[in-house]
Amino acid sequence: MKMMRSRWIAGPHPRGDAPVLVSRTDFQLHRLADLPRAALAGWRLARLWPGLDGAVGLWLWCDLAERRIGSVSVWRDESALRGFVRLAAHVRIMRAYRGRGTLTSASVLTSRADLWTAAGAPA
Repeated sequence: MKMMRSRWIAGPHPRGDAPVLVSRTDFQLHRLADLPRAALAGWRLARLWPGLDGAVGLWLWCDLAERRIGSVSVWRDESALRGFVRLAAHVRIMRAYRGRGTLTSASVLTSRADLWTAAGAPA
């Protein structure tokens, strides 16, 4: 099965012409059985996006064959991303899935039009 990607979930901050911070997360679960709940937790967290200070937008993605889920999130700046990382709902999810897989992340400040590619997201 191929990688699946959500529609764009807009945040309250407009894209504009200024550079944005693009963050990519990639969580490879050890067990396929953990994937449905982990993915659901991500979708629930995405419901907060329209109200998150400094959030431009978000895509969620999933690769079932590889047991991988992740996101490409776009932020006004690093401060906005740090605020999200400290958000209680995010912290709860991170604690709940600690030890159930391998998490990698990266971020880049960019003005590129193709934010998905700028993030180094999976094809």
